[in-house]
Amino acid sequence: MGSHYFAQALAMVLVASMLAVGSANKDWQHGNYTGWGFNHGPYHLNETKGPNKINVGGSENWHYGFDYKQWAWKNGPFYINDTLVFKYDPPNDTTRPHSVYLFQNPWSFMKCDLSQAKMVGKPTQGGGKGFEFVLKSWQPYYFACGEHDGLHCKDGLMRFAVFPMFRGWHY
Repeated sequence: MGSHYFAQALAMVLVASMLAVGSANKDWQHGNYTGWGFNHGPYHLNETKGPNKINVGGSENWHYGFDYKQWAWKNGPFYINDTLVFKYDPPNDTTRPHSVYLFQNPWSFMKCDLSQAKMVGKPTQGGGKGFEFVLKSWQPYYFACGEHDGLHCKDGLMRFAVFPMFRGWHY
C-alpha cells in the first residue's frame, strides 16, 4: 500500500517538474513551445552565442527576503556552461552569514532538508567578485542558502532551481 502512494507521489513530482521546466520557456505562446523545430515568425528563444556569467538575484545579489524562484523564472532560460555568480557579504558584526548549498533531489529542496545537501559556497566566499558555480550538465540544479539550519531557505526565500538547456536546440 505504501509503495502505491510513493509511486503516485513520484509521478506527481515528475509531472510537476516537467511542467515547470517546460513552462520556463516563455515562448510557448508563439508556437515554439518545445524549443525544437521551426522558428515561427520573428519571435524566437533567447539565444546567446556562448556561456554567460549570471549574477544570482541581479542587482539584489544573494540575501535574505528576496524571491529567487521568481528571479530564476524571469531570467531563464539558463544554458549548460553558464556560470551563476553568488555575491554576498562575508559575515561580520552587522551582516548575517550566507552560503550556497546544492540539493541532490527535489524532495530535500522542497523541505529545505540540508542533511543530504552539499555546501558548495562557504559564508566567506561571496565577497568581492562572488562565488561562481558552472552549470556543467543537463540536469536540474537545486540551490539554497543553508544558514541558520535552513531558515534562510524556508522563510527567507533563498532557494531556486534551474535546468540548463543545450544552446541552439531551437534551430
